[in-house]
Order: sequence, then structure tokens, then C-alpha cells
Amino acid sequence: MTRTRFEERLFGVLRWITIAFLAVITIAPFYYMLLLSVKPIDALLLDPGALWVSARDFTLDTYRQVLKPASEGGQGFLHMLLNSAAVALGTVLLTLAAAVPGAYAISRLRFFGNRQVSALFLAVYLFPATLLAVPLFVMFAKVGLSGSLIGLAVVYIAQTVPVSIYMMKNYFVTIPSSIEEAAALDGCTRLQAMRRVILPLALPSLMATGLYVFMIAWNEFLFALLFLAADPDAWTVSLGLQQLANGIEVPKTVLMAGSVVLTIPVVLLFFAAERLLTEGLTSGADKS
Repeated sequence: MTRTRFEERLFGVLRWITIAFLAVITIAPFYYMLLLSVKPIDALLLDPGALWVSARDFTLDTYRQVLKPASEGGQGFLHMLLNSAAVALGTVLLTLAAAVPGAYAISRLRFFGNRQVSALFLAVYLFPATLLAVPLFVMFAKVGLSGSLIGLAVVYIAQTVPVSIYMMKNYFVTIPSSIEEAAALDGCTRLQAMRRVILPLALPSLMATGLYVFMIAWNEFLFALLFLAADPDAWTVSLGLQQLANGIEVPKTVLMAGSVVLTIPVVLLFFAAERLLTEGLTSGADKS
């Protein structure tokens, strides 16, 4: 056996071992969380290590309790899901509205410091979120947005716009300028060329960036706690889940059901946009 053949077989085996290992450490915790969420608390206490649930013990009462409004004795997660969806979708739309022109300008226009702008955008992430939390809270409290979902979305935009511009800029530079020149010869202005030509071609990047921003806004906890803690009606689902975790009287099966409710929308959205997400995240990697 030649050395090349040996290396091909070795790396082929190692590849599947790595894939299996990553699959186990990724899927196993989610499976156990899902398993606990459909068990009654007495069955869990009798056999906490069981990796299956019998048909006799299977129940969806935990999900009913999680989604039921607080006024009816539930945890009110359905209302929190709507709050999280409103904040996340608003953050995505406003972030893309600000990031698309910025990314286009950096990739197409020539100005002093063009190359340094991208680094400056990413420099925002050198500052920890806790450093920005108090000044932002004081600022938004003075303008009356401290307990508002709108104010929370604006805070998220400040965090997501820099990385969104960086991601989309890498895609815009792969689109040939000759396409815009051809559109200009047909009578399109720069804005019309961007709207009619560039944005349709950049759809994978827009989808990838939008999904990334959505996941940030959906799962974020620190600013949600800081801005919305005083108003339970405006709580997002991540904040509600933390309150469940701190509740001594809340069964762990209900906590797991809340965790599943928090996770499932992002998982479904990820699989629905998997092809565009993969294409968008790898765009700009090939400079040939």
C-alpha cells in the first residue's frame, strides 16, 4: 500500500469518527432535553437516567403549561414567543436596511480609509457587552425606551450592523462590476442597479446575514434582562426561560419544555434556509 493510499484511508476513517463525535455531543443534549419535556415529573424522579419514554408516560401537559397564559396558571411563553419574534424580525429588517447600503458602499465606492473601515466595524466587538450595557440603559431611559421592545431592537441593531456589513461586503466584492456597468448603459442609476441587479444576486448573503442576526436577537439575554425586567408583559422567551430556571417550584420537565420552545423556531428556520445559508457564509472565500 502506498503512502498516499494509506493517508486517504486514514483520513477517511478519521473524518467519519469526527462527524460521529460532533453529532453525538450536539444531538445528545437536545435529545435528552426533548425527552425530559415529554415526561411527567414523577416518571423522571423514578428513573432520571432513562433514555426513552414509554407510551404510558408520554405527555404534552408540560408544553400546555409553558404556553398557557400566566392569567390561567401557565408560564405565558406564547406571548413571550410573539415578543421575541417581533424583536428578532424587527432587528433583522432594520439591520439589513442599514447594512446593505453600508456594505455596498465599502465594496464599490473608493474613498480615503476604505480598507480600514472594515477593521473599524469589527473593532466594536473588542468591547464586551457588559461595558456598553449601563451607558445604553441610561441613554434609553432618558428617551423613554428602557422598557420597550423597540428600544431593545435598536440596541441589537447597534451590535449586529458592524458584523452584517462585514459579511455582506465579502459577497458584494465577488459580484462583477461589469454587471452594474451594463445596467448603467441601460439607463439605471446606481440605486436602481443595486436594487434590481445586485440585491437579487446577493440573496444568499442576505439570507445568511438575516438568519445570523435573527439568532442573535432571538437568544440574547443580557440586554433583554436589563431593558425589560421591570415589565413582564414585554419579556422575551429567553428572559422567561431564565425566570423558569430560577423558580424552585417549577418542575424541571416544564423547564425543558420551555427550552425546546425556545430552540425549535431557530432550528426550523435554519433547516428551511440551509442551502442559502451555506452559500452565503462561504461567499467571498474564493478570490480567484
